[in-house]
Amino acid sequence: MKVSKLLLKTLRETPAEAETASHQLMLRSGMMRKLAAGIYSYLPMGLRSLHKVEQIIREEMDAAGAQELLMSALLPAEYYQESGRWDVFGPEMFRLKDRNDRDFCLGPTHEEIFTQTVKSEVSSYRQLPLTLYQIQTKYRDERRPRFGVMRSREFMMKDAYSFDCDEAGLDASYQAMYKAYCRIFDRLGLDYIVVDADSGAMGGSGSQEFMVKSDSGEAVVAYCDDCGYAANDEKAECVPEILEQEAKKEMKKIHTPNVGTIEELVSFMGTDSKHFAKTLIYVAAGKPVAVMVRGDREVNETKLANLLGINEGDLEMAEACVVTEVTNARVGFAGPVGLSIPVYCDLEVAKMCNFIVGANETDYHYENVNPDDFTPEKVADLRTITEGDVCPRCGKTIKTTRGVEVGHIFKLGTKYTKALDCTYLDENGKAQTPIMGCYGIGVNRTLAAVIEQYNDENGMIWPVSAAPYQVIVVPVNRDNEEQALLAESIYKKLQAEGIEVLLDDRAERPGVKFKDADLIGIPVRITVGKKAAEGLVEYKLRRDNAVSEISAEDAVKQACAFIRSELA
Repeated sequence: MKVSKLLLKTLRETPAEAETASHQLMLRSGMMRKLAAGIYSYLPMGLRSLHKVEQIIREEMDAAGAQELLMSALLPAEYYQESGRWDVFGPEMFRLKDRNDRDFCLGPTHEEIFTQTVKSEVSSYRQLPLTLYQIQTKYRDERRPRFGVMRSREFMMKDAYSFDCDEAGLDASYQAMYKAYCRIFDRLGLDYIVVDADSGAMGGSGSQEFMVKSDSGEAVVAYCDDCGYAANDEKAECVPEILEQEAKKEMKKIHTPNVGTIEELVSFMGTDSKHFAKTLIYVAAGKPVAVMVRGDREVNETKLANLLGINEGDLEMAEACVVTEVTNARVGFAGPVGLSIPVYCDLEVAKMCNFIVGANETDYHYENVNPDDFTPEKVADLRTITEGDVCPRCGKTIKTTRGVEVGHIFKLGTKYTKALDCTYLDENGKAQTPIMGCYGIGVNRTLAAVIEQYNDENGMIWPVSAAPYQVIVVPVNRDNEEQALLAESIYKKLQAEGIEVLLDDRAERPGVKFKDADLIGIPVRITVGKKAAEGLVEYKLRRDNAVSEISAEDAVKQACAFIRSELA
């Protein structure tokens, strides 16, 4: 492709709305343009890379025995109503009615639809196991779309669903997908970690996420170098720290004027935050509840929602007026003693002694409180893991990193097949319910994750597997006949070898061409300059600083060899 004919407009300035490297570079390099919040159009360069990611996914899914199909994105409500998720999805689901007042949605995910397909097409155990997948646009009305395509309202997803006769079959299908995902992310050159995860609205018995390490990632991953334990912070188990035990003291009310935060209390009381227990008031599915964690800890809202059996979207911090109503005090003075609403207590608090809590009275706290001074509704792991915590598997030290979730695999069990009455006949002619697995990859997000890991101050550094083009040929002066002819010759030879190549034939200054080549991140650059008459060119890999002067013939050979070795 000649750059003069390519729909490509690069930007020198970073758009103000773009915070992450991938968002900035995808806009600056002309890969995509914003239509509305969380909605983007892919221009030719962006679409080529998106297709590269899709093709790698497709090849590995096919190799793992999955079959591709394509479902509609416009879906009738009744299947989601049968499973109970029409209401669970809440405002994230785009809903609409047709002219006959029938409810539809734009598909956020397709468990119900694939289940209905298997229900209508599969009747015998001889047709199982079966894994089906699609690569298709999904829609979710995100409350805060951000970070470009990392969290958008319209996105490409590869979603696959396995159907098996028994748990052993599900285990085999799950492992096949696990290995396929590893191959996909390996081929894209990603530095990733596989972590235990919360199943969320998908349900099921267990799940794992594929997290790409990135400082701009929304998720926090806890991991242990000693035993290999890894989980996202929504799921990671917390081992209670047992502080030094002492004899139980008499509970006392103390005056703490205008002291409502842990930091203020630490200063006022002359102690540390480990000797306080925070009591936070939430509204859970419309009803107020109290949650207790140690003063230096944070409530894990995913764990809390799971304990309460509600969707995380139905859980929110109570407004000040609600706090005052249930505690008879200003915000900052809530405590469990005498509280009339259910109290949920973290495991760590249940093992503390002589700690400090709010007294449910403005400007007052209790000291020397112990777990038997109040009656919690339940005691459970309700806090978020932090760096330096104890590994729940081996007891060594936990580390944390930020990550971008690019893939998620679930063991769904029979949640959807039972809800939609999907059955098959076993070898005895008896109706049985197939067991499901679910396997998703965010295609756009994976593309962005590649950019997050492969960039520098000048632009993107594409791995060959995802690059929109593999080689760019840059004549320094297109009006110089010798340069133009040699550049054209190299361009055609590379095309004949099956290499995806750009020829920058624009009437631009050399500096502009070089800046654009670095910005768009083409893996190999061949520069045709003042030594064109001698048949010499400059050969450079985008990922390296070294530039070598070689013959045009050798440049073609080296480029072909490099591209093929990278793709092998």
